[in-house]
Amino acid sequence: MSILCGLPLLECVYCLACARWAWKRCLHTAGHDSETWGLATAEEFEPVPRLCRYILAVYEEDLRRPLWEPPGGYGINPDWLVLRKTYEDTQGRAPSYILYLDHDHADIVLAFRGLNLAKESDYQVLLDNKLGKKKFDGGYVHNGLLKAAGWVLDAECDVLKELVEKYPNYTLTFAGHSLGSGVAAMLALVVVRHQDKLGNIDRRRIRCYAIAPARCMSLNLAVRYADVINSVVLQDDFLPRTATPLEDIFKSLFCLPCLLCLRCMRDTCIPEEKMLKDPRRLYAPGRLYHIVERKPFRLGRFPPVVRTAVPVDGRFEHIVLSCNATSDHAIIWIEREAQRALDLMLEKDHIMEIPPKQRMERQQTLVREHNEEHKAALQRAVSLSVPHAYAPSEYGTFDVFEHSEDSHKSTGETSDGSSGKSKSKESWNDLIERLFDKDESGHMLLKKSLRDD
Repeated sequence: MSILCGLPLLECVYCLACARWAWKRCLHTAGHDSETWGLATAEEFEPVPRLCRYILAVYEEDLRRPLWEPPGGYGINPDWLVLRKTYEDTQGRAPSYILYLDHDHADIVLAFRGLNLAKESDYQVLLDNKLGKKKFDGGYVHNGLLKAAGWVLDAECDVLKELVEKYPNYTLTFAGHSLGSGVAAMLALVVVRHQDKLGNIDRRRIRCYAIAPARCMSLNLAVRYADVINSVVLQDDFLPRTATPLEDIFKSLFCLPCLLCLRCMRDTCIPEEKMLKDPRRLYAPGRLYHIVERKPFRLGRFPPVVRTAVPVDGRFEHIVLSCNATSDHAIIWIEREAQRALDLMLEKDHIMEIPPKQRMERQQTLVREHNEEHKAALQRAVSLSVPHAYAPSEYGTFDVFEHSEDSHKSTGETSDGSSGKSKSKESWNDLIERLFDKDESGHMLLKKSLRDD
């Protein structure tokens, strides 16, 4: 046709299509991902910069003589530090972490550091996974991160249970950055499923903050646990947007920009409906907080704005072609911008001079709005045919699933009505490895009933 008409029509159409794609991709900025989300409030965002500083404190060898203390300090009282585990203590099974008893904020904090590029064990945790390798709670999770979380719980279960029972009004918070964010999210997942292992802790006392989160769980789990897990993303951060498995990312660490560009081109050609219906595809977990501080075609940083939502579709599905994609992943920058954003929120509240009574009413309204938003996200997941997603019951968000679990547990009781005790204590890793399976009809079944010693 091009020869007959004397014009390269097919070539022109192809070039125009490529130019249109390149134009759209170059114009796509991080602000587009969250432009329809609501603004976060100071009350809900207050823990974020504080927990970022706790994570930074994990990198210190001696908190009484800090070497890399940020402006204003870590905000940690060394006398309240319960324990600190290094790579030698964990034997490479999990990243370094600290357990801190925060009396000022009535919080028990377990904080994990991010990926250590010099530690081969961290790469082994990331590489221990394949797409669809590990099932958990009706979805899929990252196998290596789940094993690391199981090791930590097995090691610290007694200490955590003692603290939870000793301080019944304190919250239990898991926090981590990058690799540590995945371990923290898996910890929250397992603890929520087995609250009896920590003294029947109430679900509302359990929190998780995944800073620069890894994509570690399937969409149905990411939405279902949005009332417990919170993910914080700074502007153009590449990791929450990269659907490439973590093991492939860090295999190609030294040519990461090339990998991101190729993945960007590939994902553009895949319809989002197809992505949503892939049960093995992993996502950033829980409720998302997006810190936006730059605008397209403008130089410099602007006053940061924090937007939040529990999205189902449009959940950071497109990589942003930006020179800040890797620098926005740094915990130092996230802490600085999160603190700036919080200061602006508090300044705005101070200018408005909100009375204490109205402030309490606003907090209650915020909790109610978050619950309604969470239920709406669960409903939308069902309407979009997300695999293994189910709508909340009229009596509670998780009544259906928990009732199913209780019915399976009751089948494991002895004939005289007593549950009995197991002959030996099961480790968390063994528990995770053999807990869940599917029968031929696709329903989740417990392989063995759980019994306390």
